[in-house]
Amino acid sequence: MIVKRKKLSLWERLYLPAIIGGFLVTVRHFFRKKVTMQYPEEKWVVPPGYRGAPYLVKDQSGRTKCVSCQLCEFVCPPKAIRITPPGPDGAPNAGNVEKEPREFEINMLRCIFCGYCQEVCPEEAIFLMQDYSLNGSSREEMIYNKEKLLALGGVHQDPIRKWQHKADEAKDQGVAP
Repeated sequence: MIVKRKKLSLWERLYLPAIIGGFLVTVRHFFRKKVTMQYPEEKWVVPPGYRGAPYLVKDQSGRTKCVSCQLCEFVCPPKAIRITPPGPDGAPNAGNVEKEPREFEINMLRCIFCGYCQEVCPEEAIFLMQDYSLNGSSREEMIYNKEKLLALGGVHQDPIRKWQHKADEAKDQGVAP
């Protein structure tokens, strides 16, 4: 089947309506409010509940709160966390920390920022920070070791652990923990 098309007029063949329409769109955008953010100087305000990068924290005495239970490593969907336990000659009873991990690494290239590691940690040793700008010049720089994670995480001031919070809430509601 052959479709008959009408011939274009001289005005349509000159493409002037299309060019004028393009200029009108440009002029409309020229006078609109600017939406571009100057990134390094201006940063987004992170909403509450934002799940950023996971970091390790220390307690008030400067010791790492991680007890090498490896729950975070087990629950991590992309397997971004790798923990090496201290072995049989682990740290002698150092307060709350029975066995500090020999190595603790998080591969930030693999991390999907799901927050499971923070939820499962019984000692509240992992916290998600409010950052979204992770950068490095090589893949090796994006594998954070224990020292870097502790330096970025800082000191957590709360001496009460989450299982104590749950027991206190249950006691307030009159439910046996």
